[in-house]
Parts: sequence; structure tokens; C-alpha cells
Amino acid sequence: MSGWLAIAGLGPGDAALVTPEVEAALAEATHVVGYIPYIARVAPRAGLTLHPSDNRVELDRARHALEMAAAGARVVVVSSGDPGVFAMASAVFQALEGAPEWQELDIRVLPGITAMLAAAARAGAPLGHDFCAINLSDNLKPWVVIERRLRLAAQADFAMAFYNPRSRGRPEGFARALEILREECGAHQLITFARAVSTLEERINTVTLVEATPEMADMRTVVLMGNSATRRVGRFVYTPRMFPGEAGTGSPSESARAQGSGQVE
Repeated sequence: MSGWLAIAGLGPGDAALVTPEVEAALAEATHVVGYIPYIARVAPRAGLTLHPSDNRVELDRARHALEMAAAGARVVVVSSGDPGVFAMASAVFQALEGAPEWQELDIRVLPGITAMLAAAARAGAPLGHDFCAINLSDNLKPWVVIERRLRLAAQADFAMAFYNPRSRGRPEGFARALEILREECGAHQLITFARAVSTLEERINTVTLVEATPEMADMRTVVLMGNSATRRVGRFVYTPRMFPGEAGTGSPSESARAQGSGQVE
């Protein structure tokens, strides 16, 4: 087979954050497949066919890409951020499971800068200790699973990154998530709302849980929840690498409460 398939991450938005590896794959590609807004980030050129599609057809998109690669095309499937984080890499491998005729294809996953890491870098280092990422959309899993994971992660004192926090169709989910976090973490833990990171619309806002409202998030926002040790230093937020109670950590919960809330510009 002469064709190949690359599953590529376009990063959070700024073209400067697209890796050279991804740029090289796009330069060689004959076809690019992806969700409509992500295809819009790919510059058209002679010899390149763009295949935009809707957000809820991931498996159809993956199968189409595999079919073209099997026929000899050079295909890139694009995602925003990293393709392995709530994105198209998983969909491609799911499509591959039931199709042994495609399993010998030249398939590569090309990493990108995912939204939680771009947002964390803007805010400081809120993910500096153990953390987890949770997708708050209940399109692909029931809310009861989301709630259980939220509670257990909060009880384990993980820092957390939340993807897809609040859409027009399900505004109540994030309100419930905030209620759960307040129940498990208390009112004064720090939470950062990072909207449209690395674009002209970027906005970073860090508040305490008691000040957080559902309206602070939308589908262009990644939300970073610190652990009990997360604190402010100047205009930044960071989570110490040492576990609370170890030498040199001080009293992080008291520190976080004392420093209050405000904006990270």
C-alpha cells in the first residue's frame, strides 16, 4: 500500500503552536479530513482536497480517511489540540478494529499541544502535581459516570482539567459539576477559566470555587481546577510539586484562602 494516514493535532489555535511534524504532514497530504472549524484552519492549495464534516460523525470520518489511504492517498485527519485527547485518534483506531484489511496501513499519530496544557501555561502551573482530565459532555457517556469521576478525583485531591464544560444544549451540567466540587473541595479552592487560549479572544480568569458561576464557561473554555495545595504567586497560579505536609510546603490551603481571587491577565 502506497498511501498513508496521519492523525494530527493542530494545537489550541495559534498557528505558531502547530508542530513542524504536523506542518510537514499537511504539506505532503493529498486529502485532509476533519470537523468543519478545524478544516478551516488548513490552508487550501493545489493538489489538496479538504473534507469538512459535522462534529458527531467521528466514525464515518475515520472510515472515509482509512478508505482513501487504502486506495493510495496521503491523508491527514485533523483535530484541535492533541488528537489523542478526546479527539480523532481513538475514533480511527475504533474504525480499524473491525477492518483487518486496513490494519497494515502506514498510520501515524502526530501529537499536538492540547488545550489544558496551553491554558495551564498561560495561568502559570496549576497542573504542577498529579492531575486528571475529564470531559464534561454527556454525549458519549452518561452523567452518572461523569459525577462519579468528579467526586472520586476531588476526593483524591487531584488537580483537574475539564473539557467541554457547558454548551447551549446542556447548560445544567456544569452548574451541577460546580455543586459537586464545592461539596467535595470546599469554597476556597482555586479554579481557572481559560477561554480561546492562544487566539485573539483569549481570556484567563482565576477565582475561588465560591465565586465560580456556570456562565464563566462555554464550549471554547477549558476549566482548570487546582488541588488543595494550589495557590497564587503574583499574577500566576501554581500547584507545588511537593505533597502537602512535606517539608517546605507550608500550609497551602490557608495560603490559597488568604490570597483570595481575581484575574490572571
